[in-house]
Amino acid sequence: MVFSNNDEGLINKKLPKELLLRTFAQNCRNIEHLNLNGCTKITDSTCYSLSRFCSKLKHLDLTSCVSITNSSLKGISEGCRNLEYLNLSWCDQITKDGIEALVRGCRGLKALLLRGCTQLEDEALKHIQNYCHELVSLNLQSCSRITDEGVVQICRGCHRLQALCLSGCSNLTDASLTALGLNCPRLQILEAARCSHLTDAGFTLLARNCHELEKMDLEECILITDSTLIQLSIHCPKLQALSLSHCELITDDGILHLSNSTCGHERLRVLELDNCLLITDVALEHLENCRGLERLELYDCQQVTRAGIKRMRAQLPHVKVHAYFAPVTPPTAVAGSGQRLCRCCVIL
Repeated sequence: MVFSNNDEGLINKKLPKELLLRTFAQNCRNIEHLNLNGCTKITDSTCYSLSRFCSKLKHLDLTSCVSITNSSLKGISEGCRNLEYLNLSWCDQITKDGIEALVRGCRGLKALLLRGCTQLEDEALKHIQNYCHELVSLNLQSCSRITDEGVVQICRGCHRLQALCLSGCSNLTDASLTALGLNCPRLQILEAARCSHLTDAGFTLLARNCHELEKMDLEECILITDSTLIQLSIHCPKLQALSLSHCELITDDGILHLSNSTCGHERLRVLELDNCLLITDVALEHLENCRGLERLELYDCQQVTRAGIKRMRAQLPHVKVHAYFAPVTPPTAVAGSGQRLCRCCVIL
């Protein structure tokens, strides 16, 4: 069931939402799925009502319920022990103490989303490691205080992990990738955008051990080179989506290896190469081998031409290419004109 801010007016504007939700909880005791995404007026008392009356809850979305605190998690842990999915994204009052209370009671959690919970530190991940051995999906996007120590702990305790988002965790190094490679062989999705300290060495170990990888977001992993693509090409035959945007050391040679691999021939659907400044039309020729390619991003690839894209699309007519073409050196502006010249974004 989805409950939004608009529903309050539809039911009764005179009733406070807390009372509405308490009444709802009392009368819907068999509910298993509840979506309160964006209900910013939700407070801890709401969660206590859910805990008291909705013991069968399995799926709870509290995204952007910014008023809830650790007390909510304590209540949920006491009354909603069947919970398997919990989204706490952007609930930025949550700390390690709330996470500890939660996981002590909800040990069957399979998916935990903590995007933007900026107060969380490594100790919170230690608690997850200790109690959530069934965890399959964990999202830590923009949890900027997390370090390698926390990721290593998660990997050692959550061997069933299939999806992990670390985007924006800018303190991480290859130690995190090493821990993933050594402990999480079932990993299918890794999002590590803006983790600028990660290198080829870490991705090499990851690729050699995580053969189930299907989706990787490596945007702004600025230290990686074609070596990472070579290892992914050899060891990750199921790769379907790969973002390399702003990985400015990637060249046509890396794309050649990717295109000639099993994943290139059979699986690759999405490839993002925005701001890969060394990519040229030669890479597009290589990508003609990727018969299943559906979308290609080429924004700010200044050595790619319209003619190169046209030739590739003659071989892959179904592929959507997103690009724009602007001069490498902008023309001198006419004094006083206040105008900038550019050629628009083109979806080809």
